[in-house]
Amino acid sequence: MPKMIVAALLAISIATVTVAPAAIAAEGEASSKTGWPKPTRSLLPGEKLCRYKFSDGVRKVWICDKAVPCCEWEAIGNYVKCGTTITGCL
Repeated sequence: MPKMIVAALLAISIATVTVAPAAIAAEGEASSKTGWPKPTRSLLPGEKLCRYKFSDGVRKVWICDKAVPCCEWEAIGNYVKCGTTITGCL
């Protein structure tokens, strides 16, 4: 029985690792090298549009709540996300 539990947990963790990168994209994220793109969805009340231009020329836009910071990390592949009110962009 313990072997079955370990096997199930291993299968779940492998599935999570392979599916997670697609689910990590910031809300409404869009990118372009030629100009500022439009987000993939409309802004709702209480939200703000975040914009950042990376050093390689890629411009990204994404949507966050007004209360949280817009976060970007060029060092890990031009990654963008919304932070939290407690930890900021950690």
